[in-house]
Amino acid sequence: MSHSSPCPWLIVGAGLVGLSLAYGLARRGARVTLLDAGEGEPRAAQGNFGLVWGQGKGLGMSAYADLSLDACADWRPFAEELCARSGVDVGYRGGGGVDLCLDHAEAETRREEYAVATRARPDYAARLGVEFLDNRQLAECLPGIGGEIPLGSWSPHDGACDPLALVQALHLACLSLGVEYRPGWRASRIDALASGFEARSVEGWRARGERLLLAAGLDTARLGAPLGLGAPLSAVRGQLMVTERIALAPRLPTPQVRQTRHGGFLCGETHERVGRNLDTTPSMLTAIARDSLRIYPFLSAARVVRAWAALRVMTPDGCPVYHASARYPGAYAVSCHSGVTLASVHAGRLAGALLDDRLETDFAAFSATRFALAVTA
Repeated sequence: MSHSSPCPWLIVGAGLVGLSLAYGLARRGARVTLLDAGEGEPRAAQGNFGLVWGQGKGLGMSAYADLSLDACADWRPFAEELCARSGVDVGYRGGGGVDLCLDHAEAETRREEYAVATRARPDYAARLGVEFLDNRQLAECLPGIGGEIPLGSWSPHDGACDPLALVQALHLACLSLGVEYRPGWRASRIDALASGFEARSVEGWRARGERLLLAAGLDTARLGAPLGLGAPLSAVRGQLMVTERIALAPRLPTPQVRQTRHGGFLCGETHERVGRNLDTTPSMLTAIARDSLRIYPFLSAARVVRAWAALRVMTPDGCPVYHASARYPGAYAVSCHSGVTLASVHAGRLAGALLDDRLETDFAAFSATRFALAVTA
């Protein structure tokens, strides 16, 4: 099956990152073809907690710290516009979030991290607005929290959404804007042509684009290397579990446990480097359950209805990659593990920078060349 007529933009990868960028380009009037490997491929959104989060992001890279807070600030209008276009409410709730410390040692480390950040960048610390809450204060915003939890850091910028609803909304919005969506299309290779680029699938299908955007998750490194878009990406497994539905209460989200808008409690915060293994393990699920019960002892009466694992894409420094090929102008790669938080920026500023070919100036700090420079140094 051959498609010889090139589209201005060819996006390989239809996860949260690819969908957000397709939506952002299309809402600016660009014609986009979006290639989706299909449901058989692991999707990071399946293991996403749905947090829209600024705390702790980019403490080692100021550009990422600022970008995360910008993304949080853009999220409400982004969600409202997306709902208007798609008819899907993504369940966004702002108003702040709390990152819990489960013991006093972790609490001291957290305080020191933010003290260092404040000394290094007082303007950023003031903008982030972190407040430390003791157990009594935590009980006011996290009803039912256990008495063993000594501390939590609160920031007004944080919030949460329904990540699967976000995928659905982006998909429908893309279709409404005329994005050509091709499901079941896993790219096996991408070639640079005399004019533009051509992707080939494992079935022999072909798709062409005048400009190429790689957002293929863990396959980005393999597909992008021949085009000068290689980046050192690795898989990080996260195991999660969800409880039966419980009466909703006004609790702020946390990265450790949060109640979804449907009532179930989503539990889990594992970061395992085990390749592409998607197994769940009794030891990790036991640890998740133990920590969740320390946070919310009342969950001891709740049934766990599902446990699963998913893979996230991680760079060596944990920060996004927004890279333009020096060898083949018009080819770009985007990779990150914060697809929910950064969705507003990807559909906004990043899509604009790509369309106007300003990626290397507006997002210079996120180029994959930083890894080569680090090795050289």
